Amino acid sequence: MNQPASAYFLEDRQDPNETHTLSVLVQNEPGVLARVIGLFSGRGYNIESLTVSETESQKHLSRITIVTTGTPMVIQQIKHQLDRMIPVYRVVDMTLTKRAIERELAMVKVRGTGEPRVEALRLADAFRARVIDATTESFVFEITGNTDKINQFIDLMRPLGLVEVSRTGVAAIGRGPEGM
Repeated sequence: MNQPASAYFLEDRQDPNETHTLSVLVQNEPGVLARVIGLFSGRGYNIESLTVSETESQKHLSRITIVTTGTPMVIQQIKHQLDRMIPVYRVVDMTLTKRAIERELAMVKVRGTGEPRVEALRLADAFRARVIDATTESFVFEITGNTDKINQFIDLMRPLGLVEVSRTGVAAIGRGPEGM
């Protein structure tokens, strides 16, 4: 079935999705995290990663680091809506600053004996992963780095006997002497 013709010229835009890391400084009080997350879920925005911790106990401030994906317009809308929330003091798009350090921690459990076990240890050494638990049948590795590095490590461990993975989510901080 054909669509009816239109008298208006409508440009077909397909903005690509981008991944952004947002650092949000908030008042550390009950319900703030639920309100921030509610903003995302209520509007259908996706959260790829979420990390929260109190950062300044004297001022009762917490930092929420959110990795989200969307078109540039959606990312801008998310930042504006976060900025308007009452317990939010500051929103910084760490992706746009180009001066951010992002890290994630993962614990990776691998089961295996013989050659796969030796190969897992060799790869862990190459990725600078530490063995934090070992039995005769398995290892638990601790690895930190950017998300791509951790994803690569996990992908290489799959055929060697990957059992499970636990990840912290991204933590980010700006370079240089300035604070958030």
